[in-house]
Amino acid sequence: KQTADSPQHRHCCTMKAIHIIRPLVSVVPEVEKPHQKIPFREKILWTTCALLIFMVCSNLPLYGVQRAQTSDPFYWMRVILASNRGTLMELGVSPLVTTGMVLQLLQGSKIIDVNLDSKEDRVLYMAAQKIAGLLVTIAMAAAYVLSGMYGDVSAIGLGNALLIVAQLFFAGLVLLMLDELLQKGYGLGSGISLFMASHICETIIWKAFSPTTINTGRGTEFEGACLAFFHLIFVRSNKFHAIREALLRRNLPNLTNLAATLLIFVLCIYMQGWRVNLTVKYQRSRGLERPYPIKLFYTSNMPIILHTALISNIYFVSQMLYNQSPNSPFIHLIGEWAVASPDGAPSHSVPVGGLAYYISPPATLTDMFHDPFHALFYLMFTLTACAIFGRTWTEVSGTSVRHVARQMRENQVVMKGHRDTATARVLGRYIPIAAALGGICIGVLTVLADYIGAIGTGTGILLTVTIIFDFYEAFMRENTSDIKAIMAQM
Repeated sequence: KQTADSPQHRHCCTMKAIHIIRPLVSVVPEVEKPHQKIPFREKILWTTCALLIFMVCSNLPLYGVQRAQTSDPFYWMRVILASNRGTLMELGVSPLVTTGMVLQLLQGSKIIDVNLDSKEDRVLYMAAQKIAGLLVTIAMAAAYVLSGMYGDVSAIGLGNALLIVAQLFFAGLVLLMLDELLQKGYGLGSGISLFMASHICETIIWKAFSPTTINTGRGTEFEGACLAFFHLIFVRSNKFHAIREALLRRNLPNLTNLAATLLIFVLCIYMQGWRVNLTVKYQRSRGLERPYPIKLFYTSNMPIILHTALISNIYFVSQMLYNQSPNSPFIHLIGEWAVASPDGAPSHSVPVGGLAYYISPPATLTDMFHDPFHALFYLMFTLTACAIFGRTWTEVSGTSVRHVARQMRENQVVMKGHRDTATARVLGRYIPIAAALGGICIGVLTVLADYIGAIGTGTGILLTVTIIFDFYEAFMRENTSDIKAIMAQM
């Protein structure tokens, strides 16, 4: 007889929860796995095509949109979320990243029990991720339309409103398929990571070399920091003031911002090489020894991705509630918002109070010294969140001490100079510290970049560097395997 707390009863209920979406699997779009290994050059071609499709969608305007008078609620997050206002990529990767992170956290914490060794459970789990991502895409698209971001619904009409939601849904579906295309082996790495990195790089290059001219009240200036430097040197009679303005001009990218961006890039690349190499022995291969590296950034860019997803959702909820009840004291605790329209930048909302304000970076060094508590709270929040996310992600992703030790035991891999039973103890000296300390270091670089005004935000730069490193390692692995195959044929 099964009781309510018996393992058989829990297993039965879990299976019902997993298989509840089984009827929907047949209608969920899927990219078929390749039947044979894709050549390296063909993978490069597929990756390039996916990137080109994303860039076209990022510049293709939505049909049926009026010029909205409302401010942009995601102005500060668009660079990181690969989003571009008024285009098919309005939502960016936010719905897919959010649902993917939530489901993985639920699965890692055993709230949703999924046996990834079972093919059926894997198929159902991937289908659940797709369905959840598409549902969140529809919900966010409807929220955007109803909030008046594209104009009043009564003005644009019900037909255009539904058409806008359909366009955003279709763009989200295309993004989902491109990501699955690359992850199934047709391309390199992850599509979402590729789109995020390319969008951040595009923003940095544009702000460095943009030929757009803007009248700031001091005369016409180029938006790009490098072009503005040569233009100011040429048109200003006082060359010293021209250099000073090119270095320190406000509300537009300057050379100091560009230098700060390069500094953060160099620091990230340098810290990517920090690791501890443990020597392991393969008992199946007659004691073959290999180094087992544990990087400082053990969880890669996951802490900052989770931090970004958390911040973006707090911003979204806070501004939506504030627009509905701007005089509510409870809403003020979550966040107060105001419209900012600096020279050369579109109108956008900025948090000026509440939780949303304190978890956002100070806009300038002057603001940091004017409100030191804000700067300190942002620093402590970012470091704590990244450290916690780093430690938590090891348990969720199966890279904790317990998981790694079990994998080594199953593959008959042991630590050199230690017994088989000491593997977990040796790994426990390094992995938890690397996960927490790596998250803190990522948080420090993020805060430093935000304080010194790096282009693309500190979060965006860290994401770009770690994603480029991951693609570089995937590139080298694929290239090496192809060379070995050619040598074997010879």
